[in-house]
Amino acid sequence: MLIRNAEVWNHGVADVRLADGLIAGIGQLSPEGDETVIEAAGGALLPGLHDHHIHLAGLAVRASSVICGPPEATCEEELRNQLQQPGKGWIRGIMYHESVMGLPDAAALDTLVAERPLRIQHRSGRMWLLNSAALDALLENAEPPPGLEQNSNGFTGRLFDEDRWLQDALGSRPPDLSEVSASLASFGVTGITDMTPANGPEMASHFSSQHASGALAQRCWLAGTLGLVDAPTGAWHVGPVKLHLHEAALPAFEDAVGLISAAHRQGRPVAIHCVSEVELVFALAALEEAGISKGDRIEHASVASLELVDRIAALDIHVCAQPQFVEERGDRYLEDVETRHLPDLYRLRSLAEAGICLAGGSDAPFASPDPWAAMAAAVSRTTREGREIGPDEALTPEEALALYLKKPGDLSQQQKLAPGQPADLCLLVYPWKDARTRLSSGDVRATIVSGRLVHDLVDEAP
Repeated sequence: MLIRNAEVWNHGVADVRLADGLIAGIGQLSPEGDETVIEAAGGALLPGLHDHHIHLAGLAVRASSVICGPPEATCEEELRNQLQQPGKGWIRGIMYHESVMGLPDAAALDTLVAERPLRIQHRSGRMWLLNSAALDALLENAEPPPGLEQNSNGFTGRLFDEDRWLQDALGSRPPDLSEVSASLASFGVTGITDMTPANGPEMASHFSSQHASGALAQRCWLAGTLGLVDAPTGAWHVGPVKLHLHEAALPAFEDAVGLISAAHRQGRPVAIHCVSEVELVFALAALEEAGISKGDRIEHASVASLELVDRIAALDIHVCAQPQFVEERGDRYLEDVETRHLPDLYRLRSLAEAGICLAGGSDAPFASPDPWAAMAAAVSRTTREGREIGPDEALTPEEALALYLKKPGDLSQQQKLAPGQPADLCLLVYPWKDARTRLSSGDVRATIVSGRLVHDLVDEAP
């Protein structure tokens, strides 16, 4: 394949030849034989984008789920309306937030949906809320797990950290990934790091089979359990061990330290979920106790005081941020977050200026998977209602783009366009001087993974 007249990232206008999955040459080149030629017409040719924190299976089933939190549902009545779905059988809700109607038990959910089994996932991803019909259906097939809350009246319907039990009780199988892969390709995404905590050998096998079938186009790194190292090798790479903290139920400190140490013995870094100040303090203390390994990272760093930023920098820990949360959830943050913490929300520039290695991830399906929307949010730092959050934390368009050009195996390194490098590319319609003012996924002209065209705007229907 030959890409002609492209504005090649960090090279200038040139032609780029691809062969055997690699960049074979950059310069003034002529077509050879019957090779495919793409006329770039001066459009920017970038390294392929990488989403460093995503949950592909969750994103794949989002289309069959009901949004149960803001902005679609902000109160009990709006939630009731959302749940009035045609058909029979299970209703699956996602993105619930306690601002809608607290943390309802099964009896409260029965007032919304009584005749069909209902399960609603909290937007943290760590809790499911079940109505009575759901409880009956699940417990008919499986013994209650430790994470199914009980009180003196029986099971409340609140299920904590039991996704694997829920999958087994439902008899569910991992979903097909072809649609989400195609959608990511349309954004210029050529690689992903799946950060689902429960990822183990079964999910690794699923990713391998999806890649072999052509359903999954992107290169994949899997974070997850210690058991990933026992999975058969395939079209995926072993990522960090995931430690998902939850302030209301932190693990025993020695258990967290033990998990970090076990990950390091496997030669793997850890990725620790931190969305509160308490969780971040706990994570840093555990890392200090276990010892730091190259590539250890904090996911989200949602609330980080400057003192904690300095500690992260001193420990040389990486951070994977989600800039789009300021835009998507910022108005709710301004209502719910303590005033003293507002300057600490989703810092970007402070982290970069402290010398912290910073990467970007979507956290989809808990946020939009569009990296260009995230870049725009990193630059603007404005909410959907146009209010600013931490404007001093804004990045330039080039700095925002760089969050998605980091090498997944080493976030301290940037992807490059050079002969011998993998032919994972994102071609834009416009040169960068125009694209940087737009930061729109609609400007992605073509996406190439390992030299193969996986998205071409020219072939899209008008």
